[in-house]
Amino acid sequence: MTRFDQAIHLAAVCAALLLLAPPAVAQGRELAATPPAAATKKAHRLVLQVNSNEPSTMNLALNNATNVEQYYKERGEKIEIEIVTFGPGLHMLRDDTSPVKDRISAIAGKGSAISFKACGNTQENMGKAENKAIPLVAQATVVKSGVVRLMELQEQGWTYVRP
Repeated sequence: MTRFDQAIHLAAVCAALLLLAPPAVAQGRELAATPPAAATKKAHRLVLQVNSNEPSTMNLALNNATNVEQYYKERGEKIEIEIVTFGPGLHMLRDDTSPVKDRISAIAGKGSAISFKACGNTQENMGKAENKAIPLVAQATVVKSGVVRLMELQEQGWTYVRP
């Protein structure tokens, strides 16, 4: 085959490819405009740590959680949020000392995607120190260890924030 024949052959192959390209390009644009179904079904997951007995820290965690929840709900995307308390932060979920228990009740009453976890180790140690059972708000779920819960959620790909 001469160079001229090779050039003609190459031009013919390129022309054939160009004829096939427009549907592929159009299809590519269509796919880019519509996210794959798997991407829209994946839930965003956020864990917030509270280990301080400061009302401002507790309110900041609640603000962060409700703002993130609202953002993703407005976008029609799934969101899961856990607020994990331990150490002095357990006061956030103590029924007898929480400065934010009314807010927690209001958030939970709306069918929120926000859940509240209380460190069982901290609850037990506070109970020994105060020589009484430590009552928790109704919305709290006890986990054995708040720090372990944070670790496990991060290992599962949850986004971690410490307000």
